[in-house]
Amino acid sequence: MTYSSEAVLGGENLAKLEALGNPHVVEIVEKYVKLCKPAKVSVITDDPEEIAYVRQLALDNGEEMRLRMEGHTVHYDGYYDQARDKEHTAVLLPPGHRLSRGINTVDREAGLKEVHDLLDGAMKGKEMLVRFFCLGPTGSRFSISALQLTDSAYVAHSEDLLYRSGYEQFKKLGGSDEFFAFVHSAGELDERNCTKNVDKRRIYIDVIDRKVYSVNNQYAGNSLGLKKLALRLAIYKANHEDWLAEHMLIMGVHPPGRDRVTYFTGAYPSACGKTSTAMIPGQTIVGDDIAYIRMDDEGNARAVNIESGIFGIIKDVNPVDDPLIYKALTTPRELIFSNVLVADGVPYWQGMGRDDIPKRGINHSGEWWEGKRDAEGNLIPFAHSNARYTMRISELENADPKVNDPDGVVVRGIFYGGRDSDTNVPICEALSWEHGVYIGATIESETTSATLGREGVRKSNPMAIMDFMVVPLGRYLSNHIKFGRRLRNRPKVFATNYFLKHEGRYTNEIVDKKIWVLWAEGRIHGDYDAIKTPIGYLPRYEDLRRLFKQVFDRDYSEEDYNLQFSLRLDKLLEKIARMEEIYRDEPDMPKEFWEILNQQKASLSALRAETGRSVLPPSFFL
Repeated sequence: MTYSSEAVLGGENLAKLEALGNPHVVEIVEKYVKLCKPAKVSVITDDPEEIAYVRQLALDNGEEMRLRMEGHTVHYDGYYDQARDKEHTAVLLPPGHRLSRGINTVDREAGLKEVHDLLDGAMKGKEMLVRFFCLGPTGSRFSISALQLTDSAYVAHSEDLLYRSGYEQFKKLGGSDEFFAFVHSAGELDERNCTKNVDKRRIYIDVIDRKVYSVNNQYAGNSLGLKKLALRLAIYKANHEDWLAEHMLIMGVHPPGRDRVTYFTGAYPSACGKTSTAMIPGQTIVGDDIAYIRMDDEGNARAVNIESGIFGIIKDVNPVDDPLIYKALTTPRELIFSNVLVADGVPYWQGMGRDDIPKRGINHSGEWWEGKRDAEGNLIPFAHSNARYTMRISELENADPKVNDPDGVVVRGIFYGGRDSDTNVPICEALSWEHGVYIGATIESETTSATLGREGVRKSNPMAIMDFMVVPLGRYLSNHIKFGRRLRNRPKVFATNYFLKHEGRYTNEIVDKKIWVLWAEGRIHGDYDAIKTPIGYLPRYEDLRRLFKQVFDRDYSEEDYNLQFSLRLDKLLEKIARMEEIYRDEPDMPKEFWEILNQQKASLSALRAETGRSVLPPSFFL
C-alpha cells in the first residue's frame, strides 16, 4: 500500500495550518510528513487542551513516567545519549564559506542528503507533533517564531515548559518565511523508548535556510530545536544584522538595604555556575541560558530571555547551596527530571545533600543496583552527573516581574566566567568595553560531564559560545566591539571565577558568589572604589569584609582575601601564551584584542622582572 501523506495529515490538521496564512509552513510540514512517514500527525495550537494532550502522550507512550510528587515526571535518555554530541553536530557549509577553529562543518549538499536519508521513514509507526513557539516574549521586537516537527512527545512537552506558545504569533508573520524551523526524530526506539541507533546520531544546522535537522537522539541539548540549536541560527542572524544573540543568563541584582534593581547578563560554559548565579538567593531571575540583546532608542543595551523555563543541571543542587532551586524541585508543580535515580517514585541525584540514597532503583542504565557496571566495565553511578530538570521560570519564587516584558530589561553589567582552578581571581572589573570583550574572548574552562568526552581538560571557550558558533570568530568579536561602541550607556563587564583552588581545595564557598555579584552591582552605582591592576579593577578588602559581614554575618579574613585576589603572574602569563597560540592563525581578529593582550603581557612581565615574584597581593597596587 502506497504511503499517503495527505491522508495522514488529514483535513483538520491542514485547516489549522492554512489558518496561519503562511504557505511556507504548509510546504515544510507536507514535505517532512511525506519524508518521515509518520502513522499520525497532530498539529498543536495554543489551545491548553491540545498542549495537555502532548503531556499525556509522553506518559502514554512511555517517554516519561509519573513520580510520587504531584506534577513530577521522569524521562530517561539512552545510556550513550547523555550530553551534547559535539562530534556529530555540524554546520552545513556552502562552497566558498569558512568558519573558525573547532567548529564542525559538513558540505551543505552532502549533509542535507545524509540527514534526509536518515529521516526517510524515521517516524514510521509513530506520531508527528507539529508545534509552534515564540523565542522571546510574544509581541516583542526581539522575538523570533519557531516551527518544530518531532516524533518525541517528551521533546514537545519539554518545549511547552521552556518556551512560549507561538501559534497565534505565526499568524502575525503575514505569510513571511522569517521563522526558524526544526525537524527532529528520535529514530528507532528500544524497549525503554530510548534511541537505539546513536551511532547514526546527527545534528545539522543549516544557517542559510534557517533550519536544524536532528535525528537518532533524545537528550534535550541535541533534540530540542529551540534551545542551543536555535541559538546557532540566531547567532548567524544577529551577526548579519545589528544585535547580539548570546549564551547568557539575565538576572536582577538587589543590594541589601537599597531600593533598586540592577540587571546583568552573564556567560558561563555549561556546568560553570550560570544557573546557580541566576538563582542566587535574594536576587531575581529573568533567564538562565540564552539572551537576545538589542540597543534601544536611548542607547541602552536591552535583553530578553528567549525562554520561559529552565533546563538545568541538577547535580549538586542542595538545600544549603541552592535553596530556591531545591525547594522548587521538591514541591508540587509541572516538572520533568531526566537521568536521575528513581526509587519508589522518588528522584535522587548526585550532590543533593542526602545520606539515604537507595541501593537499588531505576536510572539511565535501566534497572540499577549499587556496584552495577556497564559493558566497558565502568561503575555506573546512581544518577548521571549531567542529569537535568525542566520547569517554568514563572513558578519560581524569585522570578523577576519583567520576565515576560516585551521591552526586555536594561543591561547595566555583564559577567564572564569559566571553571578555572589556578589563575583568575573571583571577581574583577574590566578596564573598558574593549577589555571586557577581551575577557569574554579568553574564557577558559575545565571540561565537565555536560559534553561527551573526558572531564578536567582546560579548553578555550570564547564568550562561552564556541560550541554554538556559526560565524567566523573574528567577525563575532568585532561585532561585539562595534555593538558596545554604538551604546550611549555601556554595561560594565566583570570576570568571575568560582572555582579557584589552593592546595587542592576551593578558596571560597559556593555561596560566596553572592558577594562577588553584589560588589559588581555596587561598582556600577559608584558605591565602591577599586584597585587598578593590569588585569582590571579588583575589590578592596574593607568593602568585601563589610559585605561578608552584612550578608552572611561572617568574618572575612585578610588572609583569605590575599589568597583569592593576588595576581598569579606566572599563571596569567601562561594563559596569555595559550591565547596567543590559539588566536595566532584566527583570521580577521579585531586589532583591539591584540592591543590588550600585548599590553597585559608587557605589564605582567615587567612586574615579574621588577619584583622577582610570581604572586603579587592586591596591596602591591595601592
